[in-house]
Amino acid sequence: MIDAGGIRKGITIELDGQLFRVIDFQHLKLGRGSAQVRLKLRDIQGGHVVERTFQASHKFITAHVERRSAQYLFNEGNLYYFMDLESFDQTPIDKELLADALNYLKDDMTVDLISHNDKLLGVELPTAVGLEVTETGPDFKGDTASAGGKPATLETGITVQVPLFVKNGDVIKVDTRTGEYLERVG
Repeated sequence: MIDAGGIRKGITIELDGQLFRVIDFQHLKLGRGSAQVRLKLRDIQGGHVVERTFQASHKFITAHVERRSAQYLFNEGNLYYFMDLESFDQTPIDKELLADALNYLKDDMTVDLISHNDKLLGVELPTAVGLEVTETGPDFKGDTASAGGKPATLETGITVQVPLFVKNGDVIKVDTRTGEYLERVG
């Protein structure tokens, strides 16, 4: 158990029988009331993000999750196969368990398999991945990064907003947590 002062980004806590990863936290001291902690949490199983506020005196149960490095190999129907990098065992994961991770998953990508009490919860992607632009509008002379943006479809099928100078065939870095364009890689 940890108190509100021990909350940090990235730790996993248990609330109401569910596991949540702390995405962001804020300590609030209101004028007359007691201090509070506002948490932005990602449901590990569901994948959705929630915001909750607790009194600063609230105690949190830390969940012990195991992480194993694995490499994405291939998919067959609704099953996606990952190979453990230490034991070389192949683990099939259902498409529904992967959820939004499919938007960024590429062949041979290294991810972390997350489990709790020997139950596989899903995968944790790197914070940023390089993806190739397969379709976007034309670029024009004089386009700059600050002049706005346009939609671009990437090799995995996800669409993100990119600066006007990005063109088909470019490789861009995308934040897997927010789905936002970070930079052009090549």
